[in-house]
Amino acid sequence: MTLKRSTVDTQVNVHDAKTNLSRLLKRVMAGEEIVIARAGKPVARLVPVHGIRVRRVPGSAAGQVVIHANSDQPIADFERP
Repeated sequence: MTLKRSTVDTQVNVHDAKTNLSRLLKRVMAGEEIVIARAGKPVARLVPVHGIRVRRVPGSAAGQVVIHANSDQPIADFERP
């Protein structure tokens, strides 16, 4: 399989895409985008379907969230309708 790498996508020709579809789908499921080209011109893109859950990594937002000591207190300016 001949892969042509650009800054964003991987490009494969139609024959290689047909021959290696299962491998390409595994890569797409891992988050990669694959462009399928005919005669060197992009004609289609394999991308993950929205809604597929990405495995979360515990602690990946450590240090990015701040919870203040008074965060459980009512907001003074808040009015209920």
